[in-house]
Amino acid sequence: MTDYVWLIPLFPALGFLINGLIGRWWRLNKTFVSWVACSALGLSFLFSILVFIGLLRLPPESRVAIPDKVLFDWIVSGGLKTVIGYKVDPLSIVMALVVTGVSFFIHVYSVGYMHEDPGFTRYFSYLNLFVFMMLNLVLANNFLLMFVGWEGVGLCSYLLIGFWFERDAPANAGKKAFVVNRIGDFGFLLGMFLIFSKLGTLTFDGVFSKAHLLDPVTVTLITLLLFTGATGKSAQLPLYVWLPDAMEGPTPVSSLIHAATMVTAGVYMVARCHVLYEMAPLSMAVVATVGALTAMYAASMALVQVDFKRILAYSTISQLGYMFLAVGVGAFSAGIFHLMTHAFFKGLLFLGAGSVMHALAGELDIRKMGALRKKMPVTFWTFLLATLAIAGVPGFSGFFSKDEILWNAFSSPQGHFLLWLIGFITAGMTAFYMFRLCFMAFCGDYRGDKEVWHHAHESPPVMTVPMVVLAVLSVIGGYVGVPAILGGANHFHHFLAPVFGVHEGGGHEAALRLLPLAWAGEAAGEGGHGSAALELFMMVLSVVMAFAGIYLAYALYLKRPDLPKALAQGYPRAYRVLFNKYYVDEIYQFLFVDSCKRLGTILWRQFDEAVVDRTVNLVAAVMRVLGGGLRLLQTGFVQDYALGIILGAVIVMLFLL
Repeated sequence: MTDYVWLIPLFPALGFLINGLIGRWWRLNKTFVSWVACSALGLSFLFSILVFIGLLRLPPESRVAIPDKVLFDWIVSGGLKTVIGYKVDPLSIVMALVVTGVSFFIHVYSVGYMHEDPGFTRYFSYLNLFVFMMLNLVLANNFLLMFVGWEGVGLCSYLLIGFWFERDAPANAGKKAFVVNRIGDFGFLLGMFLIFSKLGTLTFDGVFSKAHLLDPVTVTLITLLLFTGATGKSAQLPLYVWLPDAMEGPTPVSSLIHAATMVTAGVYMVARCHVLYEMAPLSMAVVATVGALTAMYAASMALVQVDFKRILAYSTISQLGYMFLAVGVGAFSAGIFHLMTHAFFKGLLFLGAGSVMHALAGELDIRKMGALRKKMPVTFWTFLLATLAIAGVPGFSGFFSKDEILWNAFSSPQGHFLLWLIGFITAGMTAFYMFRLCFMAFCGDYRGDKEVWHHAHESPPVMTVPMVVLAVLSVIGGYVGVPAILGGANHFHHFLAPVFGVHEGGGHEAALRLLPLAWAGEAAGEGGHGSAALELFMMVLSVVMAFAGIYLAYALYLKRPDLPKALAQGYPRAYRVLFNKYYVDEIYQFLFVDSCKRLGTILWRQFDEAVVDRTVNLVAAVMRVLGGGLRLLQTGFVQDYALGIILGAVIVMLFLL
């Protein structure tokens, strides 16, 4: 099966080359461009499925013993030897399936969404290149090739976010994303340097087999540096600020970046490096804490935002926080499980946002929407299913993955009651702001321009069919991970178990201490029934919290739509802080951007012009004076040169005498 794993990233690369290079010299037909781009992703998805089927046929212990597919040596210098090679194991193939599958549907959707755009060919070239880089990131068998994919998706995000570069906002947003990601990537690069300096290799198998040679301080430093890169790429505190501004790009780009590709790279990287992180308890605690705080922090900002896509952007930041909470408490398969289900429903939510924009002439302010379910039934029902999934309603994919994260945050040895509590409260906030968005956009009365309402219509099938497929996955995608408490076998967990090598969960003794004595006594019963009862109790709590958030959104935005405005007026300071996103952008602008500009101006005026330029000009002036003096000796008359020779000879003779 490793013989054709290299074809998975090859097809998007060919799509980029055909549309990117040929399209630059010949005006390609849009139908041809779309067929090339979508076929490339379709073939990539097909080969991902074939490799996945091949893995399923192997015994579990053999799925992590497959030799890497090495194409050729890449950089060989001294002790450094790197290759272009791809790793086939359950983790890499799950990521390949998610990336290629969701990206394929986004490509198909884009055919309708971008059909009238003059940059149609350029758009699909960038999109194929983006997926190619992401596949290199998740399939690479060494840190250096992963880093190439890591930087590649950063470059492509800059190109796609700033796709409409004729306008200032997209151009500035693309630049902001590029700069903020470079800050995090610097930490990733330092971590990679430290790995090579200590272990002499960059291949995953080599690093993880020698990891026991690292002392605790070194492995902690390495993991924290790698996590610094993850905070930038996956938009965690404090480097999350680029993601909301990324909404300036085309909506399918937002879906691609926010669902299955770029922002999940950090979660995948931590899961891939689980051997190192398990050796660094401090780093695990940092990852879990940052994830939990980011989840609640981003959710709080989404509560009052009015821009359709920005609400979804803050939701993405919050859900990524959930994923880091999972991997931070050692529940690596739970984090990847939520990564997969999130790809389904968040990809669908952004496609729904694009469908609404398509119907309302680009409108994004939810205060100017309402009653769209009448005009856009397919968009409404698919969006509602995705909203139910992200809210954690039982029976939908998000319920299974989110519940597993909360349970591990509560019960695992690395977990803590406060981590669970933050995730628990965030679950209610998520249900509230997502149903607030759904109710304001699709229910009630229409509040926008009547002319826009008159022309509002459902999107064409090329856009709605991918939405329907993702809606189905948002409903059933979680059933591969049904926990034993609900009678399931958690096939997803068992499929990934050979990669992570440890049984996640446990730690019930610590959890029992947090319960009343009566519950604790019952939970300690024979046969382990207590842990099951405890898990079921925690599951019921999370469901109650989700329904509480949904009911609150219903009460405020459908039953009493006058209350939100009254609350905002009653608590103006809190509302302004949330609405203005805690003024973090302004603080960063003052502390870092403006200060760097001021420092640059000082260096320009006081050093570059006053010192460097004046020094160069002084040297030039001295040379000019000296040259002018020497030029007087060059008269061009033979008698002057003869006189000079005679005088020189006399001087030499006098000196000798």
